[in-house]
Amino acid sequence: MKLSKNVQYYGKDESLSEQIDLKAGPLNLFYEAGDLRYIKYGDKEIIRRIYVAVRDRNWDTVEPVLSNVKMDIKDNSFIIAYTVNNIQSDIDFCWQGKIIGKANGTITFSMDGEARSTFFRNRIGFCILHPMEYASTECKIEHVDGTIEQTTFPKFIAPQLIINDKPSPVEPFSNMRALVYQVKPNLLAEVRFKGDNFEMEDQRNWTDASFKTYGTPLRKPSPVEVKAGTKISQNFSLTLKNQDHELKSFEANDELTFLIKEKVIRKLPKIGLDEASHDYPLNEKELERLKVLNLSHQRINLNLYDLNYEAKFDQSSKDAHKLGINLEVALFLSNDAESELMAFLKLLEKIKPPILTWLIFHKEEITTSKKWILLARKYLQKYDRNIKIGSGTNVLFTDLNRSTASFEDMDIVCYSINPQVHAFDNLSLIETLSAQPETVKSAHQFSNEKFIAVSPITLKMRFNPFATSPETILKSNQLPSQVDVRQMSLFGAGWTVGSLKYLCESAAYSLTYYETTGWRGVMETKYGSPIPEKFYSFKESVFPLYHVFADIGEFADGEIIATSSSNPLKINGLAIIKEGQIRIILANLISEVQRLTVKNLSSSVNIRHLNESNIEEAMRSPEAFRVQNFKKHVADNGSLKLELLPYAIVCIDSTK
Repeated sequence: MKLSKNVQYYGKDESLSEQIDLKAGPLNLFYEAGDLRYIKYGDKEIIRRIYVAVRDRNWDTVEPVLSNVKMDIKDNSFIIAYTVNNIQSDIDFCWQGKIIGKANGTITFSMDGEARSTFFRNRIGFCILHPMEYASTECKIEHVDGTIEQTTFPKFIAPQLIINDKPSPVEPFSNMRALVYQVKPNLLAEVRFKGDNFEMEDQRNWTDASFKTYGTPLRKPSPVEVKAGTKISQNFSLTLKNQDHELKSFEANDELTFLIKEKVIRKLPKIGLDEASHDYPLNEKELERLKVLNLSHQRINLNLYDLNYEAKFDQSSKDAHKLGINLEVALFLSNDAESELMAFLKLLEKIKPPILTWLIFHKEEITTSKKWILLARKYLQKYDRNIKIGSGTNVLFTDLNRSTASFEDMDIVCYSINPQVHAFDNLSLIETLSAQPETVKSAHQFSNEKFIAVSPITLKMRFNPFATSPETILKSNQLPSQVDVRQMSLFGAGWTVGSLKYLCESAAYSLTYYETTGWRGVMETKYGSPIPEKFYSFKESVFPLYHVFADIGEFADGEIIATSSSNPLKINGLAIIKEGQIRIILANLISEVQRLTVKNLSSSVNIRHLNESNIEEAMRSPEAFRVQNFKKHVADNGSLKLELLPYAIVCIDSTK
């Protein structure tokens, strides 16, 4: 079965939502499926996104279905109106949206809705995303009681503290009805909210690259029952406050460049994969393909309170020896931890596994208590005192950030990340990439510069720590909630390039991605299921992101060079130097052909593309794809003009 273009691109046959460019006087922005995105004054982004969210009792998003969309778009103004139905399970909520952009730079957005069924919700209303680049920027809050307060957006990621068993906002960003902040010298943006009590959270906690202002304070009881017939209305407005100068319009600069800088940042971090979540062992073919990646390690998760872990650990140790790698061992303890560790130490002496790090967790704790770390250290150091012992959380960075745990007894601080806590579209996933290193920076700050292990990094959450009811039973043709078909696509490869770029340039000690095999891995298994059917003929194939890890693996033990993209939401990548050779891996992150100039290369370079023209060969026959010769190109005065097909990956080899 041949894959369609859209499936090659992002795993689904359906088309992406149309993006419609708009102007409101001096402001540039675009409309997409009921949302406003990237409201800019010149090159300065004022608001990243404005949308209405309907979240169920488990904080899952109820997807909107739009109808009756009407648009009146002029050169410097616009009016857009539409109807939205949010229907899922017992939830049936309908609302009318109206967005007005005026020539003076004012934008208003209203939603008027009614519940057509009785249901429980955690949130219904506006979410306004302010770019994370406003960190440390001064701002002014107008509270609902009329008081005015001066403050700044937080520099490091502000923890979302739990007070009286409820998440709290970033103080003093609570009880707000307006927020004013500086966009440029002498230019302020004022945003106003009506219809609810608004507050703000630092979404960098979940690797969203924004500060989010939202309605209904989290301190209020939730979930809340919404009776059929209940009406809910909210309003948002953006106004520019200019001082001593006239606002002017800007034309968009579409020139794309990618610059390789001279500066070497640091050595590549240790890069590995998590174990497969299915029960099938690695076969010889899979081991051979994994060996090509030249990984540092594989993570293995052992529940020491489950006696069945011994055979699994023995097999993982044998696989690690065959691959020539170490194990990152996540140990999950119970309250009977001492006897569990004593038995485990005997097994260690018997198996003699190659260990990179220990990560210590307790099955009943979100962040690991000091006593379990000290107990684990007492026994594990008897095996090898030189192996680093880490802990933190097996859940999200935000859980670590709000923890009061002491880090003095850890060699390594660890946490996991994924880009799909709040938003799920392609563009939102790309936005999260630049926020990933912010977690490393903040973790270094609050842990007093401990080593940081980001483990694992996945496209979707491995489990829902916020659920208040059981997960829905799957239908026969439905993917598990942890699986994202984009894992198997060019988009998945491009997202991986961006993640590696930002995290490798950060000061992370080690990075553990995805899984070895299966839907959440770098390749399909021999035993792959026909869900989704379009990938059925790709059993025993690799996914495009496999080649990203292979390209980096060929430069293992190299050093990261600083790079910059003129538009990192469209084109991004990383550069590695090893023994005088430089490898650049670039990704086109969008569905359009991109023309760009790569700067600061040697006069002659070698290039290999991975795109829609050869993706199926690269998936089915990775060995044949990887032995293909790179094609030589001339870089005129160190500059190379490239054309990248949608979601394409390009590997460029240059010399220093």
